[in-house]
Amino acid sequence: MKPFSRMTFSRRIWLAGLSCVGSLALIGAPASMLADDAQVVKSAEQQRIDVINKVRPSVVAIFDPAGQGGGSGVIIDPEGYALTNFHVVGQNRFVRCGLPDGILYDGVVVGLDRVGDVALVKLLPKKEGDKFPFSPMGDSDKLKPGEWSLAMGNPFLLATDFTPTVTFGLISGVNRYQYPSGSFLEYTDCIQFDTSINPGNSGGPLYNMQGELVGINGRGSFDKRSRINSGVGYAISINQIKNFLGHMYAGIDTDHATLGATVSTDEDDSAIPRMVIQQMLEDSDIARRGILPEDELVSFAGRPISSTNQYKNILGIYPKGWRLPMVVRRNEERRETLVRLMGLLPSERPQPMQPGRPQPAPGRPQPGQPMAPTKPQPESPAAKYFKAKPGFANYYFNEVQQQKLLAAFAKFGDFSQKTGAWTATGKYQMADRAGNLKFRIGEGNKMAGDAGTTQVSLSMNFDSQLDPLKPGLTSKDLQEPINSGGLMVALYHYRRLLTMGAKGFEGKFAHGGHEPFYPMPLTGDAPKNLRDLRIDTEVLLTEHGAVDGKWYFDRKDGKLLGFEIFVSDDDDPCEVFLHDYKPVNGVQLPHTLEVRYRDSRYAVLTISDYQLAEAAK
Repeated sequence: MKPFSRMTFSRRIWLAGLSCVGSLALIGAPASMLADDAQVVKSAEQQRIDVINKVRPSVVAIFDPAGQGGGSGVIIDPEGYALTNFHVVGQNRFVRCGLPDGILYDGVVVGLDRVGDVALVKLLPKKEGDKFPFSPMGDSDKLKPGEWSLAMGNPFLLATDFTPTVTFGLISGVNRYQYPSGSFLEYTDCIQFDTSINPGNSGGPLYNMQGELVGINGRGSFDKRSRINSGVGYAISINQIKNFLGHMYAGIDTDHATLGATVSTDEDDSAIPRMVIQQMLEDSDIARRGILPEDELVSFAGRPISSTNQYKNILGIYPKGWRLPMVVRRNEERRETLVRLMGLLPSERPQPMQPGRPQPAPGRPQPGQPMAPTKPQPESPAAKYFKAKPGFANYYFNEVQQQKLLAAFAKFGDFSQKTGAWTATGKYQMADRAGNLKFRIGEGNKMAGDAGTTQVSLSMNFDSQLDPLKPGLTSKDLQEPINSGGLMVALYHYRRLLTMGAKGFEGKFAHGGHEPFYPMPLTGDAPKNLRDLRIDTEVLLTEHGAVDGKWYFDRKDGKLLGFEIFVSDDDDPCEVFLHDYKPVNGVQLPHTLEVRYRDSRYAVLTISDYQLAEAAK
């Protein structure tokens, strides 16, 4: 189908409307003019039909394992992964999915976003290797009120043959906020439309007129008695869903973010209200960034902040754990910093009260309640694709993503035989001194974690030694050298990841979804803005010896770009940024390492030589 622009389509509809309104005046018009107007209407109609036919095969009718209940969904890739609402799948692990081809497929829940009311499920092909039709994802930030939109789904379970109902209408508003239902199911930065949706449409797609998926329908304002749509519907924006999609593909029961601080409006005597930071949790990341109460919040994640609702809208579209740039102003001086976001769900920790966070008023639109688990049913054919584990919606798919990530990283070399001592020499550069560098990571007769011991030695105008697993060490001991945040422990964990993989981390080894990563300029110059430094990465989460690690891999080629090692829950991690990969005895290793701690550069390490020994036989 030949693509066409929003402007072309909207203009034709507008012209068609004018032709209808002015039809009485055109009674005496030439027949050729009437024919031209009719052609405009027919052309617009055909383009709309073409879009519908293009995307309809990917729209899903979703049922519980017994084939009861009902909701909608949409497939987003050829492997059969589909988006729907959390309140459609509820606590069920398995679902049945009907497509317009008339076939009912078995499906398994992959990942959940309970707060945002989104779920990712996977349809199982009838024949291994078969691909599914899917809808391409668009850019919901480009939507504007007045644009046309299409909604598809299975309202009132009308589609007994799984052919979706199609409705057509306007985008009524963007960046809307919908109150949580109970403690979650909060719709932030969502899309309002008058395209008709009804019970059963939940989880179905909202399209622009190019056939791009721009939202997942979830809420509507209904007449209380008849449950008939009143012309106000809400969809979760696809750009919000993209922020969580990497987590859901990894089987994570993901959480939304909070800043760990309250923000309120200070109108004082100025004409323009200011958003100011109020209370902050002591253990929040924002409290460690040097931000003070009464600092003005200018922007967050690259978007200006002018109201409390706008702040909640922007914050609500991001996952827990992401680091995002924020700009604050104090005494007319602007400062930008990265802030690591805390979790929203109350199981993690108490949050400060958010002033002005309204509760739903009577008559506010509410989503459906999460589907309750059905009575025990015969085991689903999808059961082999499910693995339970705390913190995960489905750990089976986390293992799938782990394997994909490690396979991509494997092209940088096989380190599994290089389990002897590692030695590196070169130069270091610090703010106040420079000189020769040498570090060595060596182990006893057995690998650390068994009966042997590990020794990390570091020489940078001083000599330090550390056994990271020695009993009785405090977090302060592990932060050596001073002001590095734990460089020696970080180097130990780095070698352990490369040589042992998952086997080297007894506490935790999991795919952590997708996150932004911000390598700072090696020149030491301050960046113009932090947002321009962002690289999208896949994350591994590890734990060994009660020390957590976070590893950032480039999504494009699997290269390890850097990592963070947390020797204390109450302090910043040691951050190591990896640059200048070169071959070393059949593997690729970085030859420039930037070490940062507490928003400052500790040192740049330039490696001239690596010696990687194999294990003693």
